[in-house]
Amino acid sequence: MTTEHTKGGGYPEAESTPGGPAREGTAPAAEAGAGQQDDLAGLSAEGLRGKVREARETAQRNWQHFLHSAADLENFKKQAARDRQDAVERTRRQMLGLVLSVLDNLERALAFADAQGGSGKALIDGLRMTHRQILGQLEAMGVRPIEAVGKTFDPRLHEAVGVVPADDSGPARGTVIAEVLRGYRLNDDVLRPAKVTVAGGGQENGET
Repeated sequence: MTTEHTKGGGYPEAESTPGGPAREGTAPAAEAGAGQQDDLAGLSAEGLRGKVREARETAQRNWQHFLHSAADLENFKKQAARDRQDAVERTRRQMLGLVLSVLDNLERALAFADAQGGSGKALIDGLRMTHRQILGQLEAMGVRPIEAVGKTFDPRLHEAVGVVPADDSGPARGTVIAEVLRGYRLNDDVLRPAKVTVAGGGQENGET
């Protein structure tokens, strides 16, 4: 009788049958999945409904977290846009303040030339042209002078720096009678209040 010998003189290696134990290297995920299926198979109908409810609640919580995160991101974008706009506006106002200082000096020069009887007409004409150009550029940027003289004192627009007694023949009490420094608006906001002298009862802190 013929005897089969295995390598090394041992017995022949047993081969796994389809119904036998799993081969080495079988994926643990497959075993876990099979275990979960066994767990679900052992649940009652009420137990299965409970599992479904839990899954729905988890999905709803995740969806709410997503919505909150999306809303936070949108709010952050809006706040960043507002911050950029505020920075631009601050820079704009600073630049306009410098331009107004130049305009003030130009107006003083014009007033001085007029007080000298109009000598140097060509120079005066050049200054007036420059003055008009600056005003035109400022107006294009939304800057407009604040009307003061002859108007009723308004603390939102005017800053009282002097007071003169009111009399029956002069302007009514609380009327702006002189403009010391012109004020300007930037669109609907006050860029710089007008410094004025007020008739009777006005105070330097801006009250009348």
